Amino acid sequence: MTTELRVLDPAEWDDWYENLVLAFGGVAEAPEERQLWRDLTEFDRSLGVWDGESCVGTAGAFTFRMSVPGGALVPTAGVTMVSVAATHRRRGILSSMMRRQLDDVRAWGEPLAVLTASEPEIYGRFGYGIATYQTRATIDTTRVRLTVPEGTDEVVLRQADPAKAAAACEAVYARLVPRRPGMLARRPEWERLPLLDPESERGGASPKQCVLAERDGEVVGYALYAIKPEWSQSGPDGSVLLKDLGALDPAAEAALWRFLCSIDLTSSVTVHGRPVDDAWLHLVSDIRRCAPAQRDSLHLRLVDVGAALAARTYQVAVDVVFEVADAFCPWNEGRWRLTGGPEGAVCVRTEDPADLALSVRELGAAYLGGVSLTSLAAAGRVRELRDGTLVEASVAFGSPVAPWLPHGF
Repeated sequence: MTTELRVLDPAEWDDWYENLVLAFGGVAEAPEERQLWRDLTEFDRSLGVWDGESCVGTAGAFTFRMSVPGGALVPTAGVTMVSVAATHRRRGILSSMMRRQLDDVRAWGEPLAVLTASEPEIYGRFGYGIATYQTRATIDTTRVRLTVPEGTDEVVLRQADPAKAAAACEAVYARLVPRRPGMLARRPEWERLPLLDPESERGGASPKQCVLAERDGEVVGYALYAIKPEWSQSGPDGSVLLKDLGALDPAAEAALWRFLCSIDLTSSVTVHGRPVDDAWLHLVSDIRRCAPAQRDSLHLRLVDVGAALAARTYQVAVDVVFEVADAFCPWNEGRWRLTGGPEGAVCVRTEDPADLALSVRELGAAYLGGVSLTSLAAAGRVRELRDGTLVEASVAFGSPVAPWLPHGF
């Protein structure tokens, strides 16, 4: 039978989602997690591929606004729930969904599309570049000490019920979004995501706990975490599992890290999905005892090159012509002149000679300022056509803080 690609009908969601679960191993999710993703599904932005009555392909796109260098919140499609049934691989199903989805995103007027990849090699051929990285580590709190900044002792910490503290945590998160590229402004219902805590996924750890950092009665930071108790012959050897942390100033952030590293009956703090320039990296006394490691996080695609490049600011004045290759979205092909600086930018088509040649994938990687054009050029993925323009553009595209995706989708 031939397959049919169509927009998802709410009545088809269970079959559609079951195909997704099966493609990711077939382990059933907790009912509350499944319900959350159903509630967050945007049906008119979700696609299914059907072979008769069987769903064999899934893809969705959340409506996001993402912070970019300069602090603007840019309309962004959050590509999600992508799967192809094992019985229907290598039949062009994924390509057909990506083709339809990017056409739709363009029609919706969203200049960017982002995703997190189960396997990093999949999405490069559709024009996505790795734009952010994340850090994971295990801090050995029996051997590591923290040096905290002035004012840390003035921060008051208060234990709180995570659900009751959710509004205060969300208010801190919202203030942090424009400060760091790659962060997502949370729409209604998304505040439920940090509270998701299925017992089946705790792995022997406690329910989520919350501590608030306050100054003069105002909440200036929070940490969500769990504790996994363990005992060895020599005594308590538990782990603190950090789930989320946000703070509005260095003293509040240091107070939270100091708290996490000094909880009784524990000997380590495990962190994952944190920014690559996170403050704790500079608070600890011995970075080797923390064993930090990085991996890819957010993959980004410019759906509309002109609108995307004009939506962000640049660290220094820049005037450069890009020769852009984009076989999958040919409307982006050709020469674009970017003129801008710290106050804003414009990007328009031009017939002028090109200064740099690259594909849309490299533009996606460099877009948030976490990957330099010079490093991409060293790998042969950006070509300098006019002397001096590579360094000029690379400096302009940078960001004073590392871009970071705070949570998955």
